[in-house]
Amino acid sequence: WYLKINPNGRIPALTDKLEDGQEVNIFESGAILLYIVSKYDKGHKISYPVGTKEYWESVSWLMWQMGGLGPMQGQANHFFSAAPEKYEYSLNRYVNESRRLYRVLETQLSSNPHGYIVGDRVTVADIAVWPWAQAWSESSFFLFCLI
Repeated sequence: WYLKINPNGRIPALTDKLEDGQEVNIFESGAILLYIVSKYDKGHKISYPVGTKEYWESVSWLMWQMGGLGPMQGQANHFFSAAPEKYEYSLNRYVNESRRLYRVLETQLSSNPHGYIVGDRVTVADIAVWPWAQAWSESSFFLFCLI
């Protein structure tokens, strides 16, 4: 039954109704965030209007998290904590790429006087990045990464 909601069989997934009453299934965290903003954030409390510079920057950072930070950090954690054997090449590859991505994020955050990834408010980019940043600082390989 779940594969009808998410053909990939993973979480997260969302089922909602469109304005015309049709049921829609949305899967993948980034798609869900964009859907929620599109449908429910009409006042732009966690977004910017479509077509603005800030909108496209926040979408870019959301894609950065989905295509970079999440996968790289997930693999680093896997090879450090769950792999049955320690593969030095794999561990170094993903840990070093995670470090690089956090330097990119730090540069971005440092350049914004508001302290957000984009603009003057929390956006889908911040919402997507925060759990990974929090997990990084609490992960079992965090101390390893400081070496």
